[in-house]
Amino acid sequence: MFSSLALKIFQESIDTYHVKDNVHQEFSNPYAKDKIEHLLYRKNWIDTVQWHYEDIIRDPQINPDDALVLKRKIDASNQDRTDLVEYIDSHFLNKYQSVQIKDGAKINTESPAWAIDRLSILALKIYHMQEEADRMDASEEHIKKCTDKLNVLLEQKEDLSTAIDQLLEDIEKGDKYMKVYKQMKMYNDDELNPVLRGQKG
Repeated sequence: MFSSLALKIFQESIDTYHVKDNVHQEFSNPYAKDKIEHLLYRKNWIDTVQWHYEDIIRDPQINPDDALVLKRKIDASNQDRTDLVEYIDSHFLNKYQSVQIKDGAKINTESPAWAIDRLSILALKIYHMQEEADRMDASEEHIKKCTDKLNVLLEQKEDLSTAIDQLLEDIEKGDKYMKVYKQMKMYNDDELNPVLRGQKG
């Protein structure tokens, strides 16, 4: 099942990141560029680094100048994340391009890659909630709350994995079809963002 492959790659990325646990560490992709594994690994690495950016920027003692620099990095990370989602969807569009779509086929509320994006974030939530549930310095109440939350996240992982695999199976059989809308972000465009537009010329 595709979800099992994705989760395996996501876990590998998360584990590798946390060896050094540093947002400035060098990135290296162990998978060939023409493989879907390459995209999945890169996607989760972006998510993992951004997860820790978001931790850092919430430090109430952060220097405002440092916070601004970090905000720019988060913006760039969000753009990279969206790019990777589109690359993953392109993989599926190419894979299923010869499928005969059945009469009455339905469209899904989100593309496969956006569902996989949620699975990547969920893998990160599980990793960090497991850390909290395993803390030796935390109170029993904290550990209980985090363990309960972890159990919900694990159930969510099973449900989301099933939904992704069923969606891909439906697309492969022609019962559903993909329709992908390219990026429509406005805030990075100096013609669409009124603040940027006002600085031109």
